[in-house]
Amino acid sequence: MTSSRLVDGIEGDIDRAAKALLRQQRADGHWVFELEADATIPAEYVLLRQYLGEPDELELERKIGVYLRRIQCDHGGWALFHGGALDISASVKAYFCLKMIGDSPDAPHMAKARSAILGHGGAGQVNVFTRILLAQFGELSWAHVPTMPVEIVLLPRWFPIHLSRMSYWARTVIVPLLVLAALRTRARNPRKVGIPELFAKPRPKVTNKAGHQHRGWALFFNALDRVLKVADPLWPKSLRRRAIDRSVAFVKERLNGEDGLGAIYPAMANTVMMFDALGYPPEHPERAMARRAIDRLLVVREDEAYCQPCVSPVWDTALASHALLEVQGEEASAAARRGLDWLRPLQELDVKGDWAERRPDVRPGGWAFQYRNAHYPDLDDTAVVVMAMDRARRTLNAGEAAPAGDVAAIARGAEWIAGLQSRNGGWAAFDADNVDHYLNNIPFADHGALLDPPTADVSARCVGMLAQLGEPSSSPVMRAALDYLEREQLADGSWFGRWGVNYIYGTWSVLCALNAAGLESTAPTVRKAADWLISIQNQDGGWGEDCTSYKLDYRGYEPAASTASQTAWALLGLMAAGEVEHPATQRGIAWLRQTQDETGLWRQDAYTGGGFPRVFYLRYHGYPKFFPLWALARYRNLLRANTRRVGYGM
Repeated sequence: MTSSRLVDGIEGDIDRAAKALLRQQRADGHWVFELEADATIPAEYVLLRQYLGEPDELELERKIGVYLRRIQCDHGGWALFHGGALDISASVKAYFCLKMIGDSPDAPHMAKARSAILGHGGAGQVNVFTRILLAQFGELSWAHVPTMPVEIVLLPRWFPIHLSRMSYWARTVIVPLLVLAALRTRARNPRKVGIPELFAKPRPKVTNKAGHQHRGWALFFNALDRVLKVADPLWPKSLRRRAIDRSVAFVKERLNGEDGLGAIYPAMANTVMMFDALGYPPEHPERAMARRAIDRLLVVREDEAYCQPCVSPVWDTALASHALLEVQGEEASAAARRGLDWLRPLQELDVKGDWAERRPDVRPGGWAFQYRNAHYPDLDDTAVVVMAMDRARRTLNAGEAAPAGDVAAIARGAEWIAGLQSRNGGWAAFDADNVDHYLNNIPFADHGALLDPPTADVSARCVGMLAQLGEPSSSPVMRAALDYLEREQLADGSWFGRWGVNYIYGTWSVLCALNAAGLESTAPTVRKAADWLISIQNQDGGWGEDCTSYKLDYRGYEPAASTASQTAWALLGLMAAGEVEHPATQRGIAWLRQTQDETGLWRQDAYTGGGFPRVFYLRYHGYPKFFPLWALARYRNLLRANTRRVGYGM
């Protein structure tokens, strides 16, 4: 099919998708779509209520039970993403939750789950955070939990194990957890439900070495753990009290109103349990506020319910605005500007968050992912918001003035991003130079995500933003960044995608950045990446990639079913590489048009968002709503333009 024939009728497809997106804009101008993880957090929510001994909410429990039974996999357990393999920790929590709300262990779905769990070694094989939960409920001894003494909060900054050396999410989750581990308060568990049947007999020895951990480091830290277990009762009570007070002060400073500590569920839940363990009554203002923050994460439908890990309004609004600016037209452009008007006051200009530990002289200027998270804005959101504001400013009609605050907001956001560039030239999500990789070997880090190092996808977004704002590629900040991206390209031409699944996401991100920075489509780096995208296109015309691509022994792309968001990323990447009229691009556009449903949108059950590789994935319900629209509109615009070059940073 030629490009001229392919574009026939595309206007109607774009219009239907744009109208569907417009219908979901909130009255105040923003968008927020559901953000779904796996069974873990809905199960933890129910168990949290039982830990606290809260009054029964049987209808909510019933709906969460419906959700958990629906997502139980054919293998009997629960996976970390749609269609994935059994995850032992998620499966144990889901089973425990269902038993807690009244499901009989003899019910077929429970028997099947129990058999699958025991077939994978039983509940003794769960990860560290699940072991802590089981210890709180008396199902496992605290001796099986790695020791992290709360006194580490008192250590000096130079010490090899220090909170400032960890990622923001690790910091906010661990600090209240240190208090809980020190106090070892038992869950109230008024229903007296346990899960002894999930433990293999005899119980196998619990191992403290995860697949990503180096054997030498693991031996060292496991030996240290044994020493700490012996020393734990010997800590001076005054020192422990001071450490707990320091931890509580850390949490209270960052409590973040009804958006919660770190604005992420695990930190928020640990905060409430910490307040409870310290004797704060439910009506205490800080505990009550922290508890309300958790309920704001619930998604309650007519027949089922689940709890989100966090919410994504800034990210959703910025990306939806980009898509609508690509659509053009009065209605779409006006909606995008309303979204940007909503975003503008959310820029953090006053609080120097944890990122200032390494960059104390940089002024605040970022946006967070959630509604509010002043201590933890992120580089990715900030770059995307700044690019959207700059783009909206460029598309004003003659005589129209940009909103007064846009120029200042753009400049301040760019200043903050430039100031958080890491020494290797790249950018991380929340911090600069958070690269003490040995920390991922401590027993507490069996998830392998204790750090926030620079990644290609976030770095690409920052490069795209700077280039869009006119930063020359010869400047020191850009030169270092482009060198970093060149070093990070894999031999097959792709780039790793830390926050999206996976190499398709990373490759799209970097191709957009390189285009914005002025690299020609004939440049070897660009050519190699475009050829890789073309080579992995599915026969149906779409693109897909599975979350298993994050496995430690990754040896190259493995085919997966086409998805709307990943197809859109591949198309946007190819168009940034100058391949607007390539047959692969045309087939991809045709696939999007053929799979658009009667509502104007695309169906997508796949998890294409990254949380923690190999541990935690996300299904962004907004991705199939704005990314395919963006790709279709860009294709139309480039075919109608005098140039085939994309004029923006993403």
